[in-house]
Amino acid sequence: MAHQWLTGDSYNNALAESIIGLFKTEVIKFLGPWKSVGQVGWETLKWVDWYNRTRLHSAIGYATPNEAEEVFYASLNAVGKAA
Repeated sequence: MAHQWLTGDSYNNALAESIIGLFKTEVIKFLGPWKSVGQVGWETLKWVDWYNRTRLHSAIGYATPNEAEEVFYASLNAVGKAA
């Protein structure tokens, strides 16, 4: 059976390009020049951790993405228990 390729949503691509641009500006250009690929990898891991756990996002009430996700899943559990 042949694999069917699905056309992606243009908003997904725009979001990815926006995040990559932000990463390049905040990490690659700001912290360089780089001494090794390992150093780039380590700084990438630190930035991704900050992006998901620490940064405040205006679209989700100035909460971190992790906090918003926890609230979302807690609300699903609350609805399940009420039923």
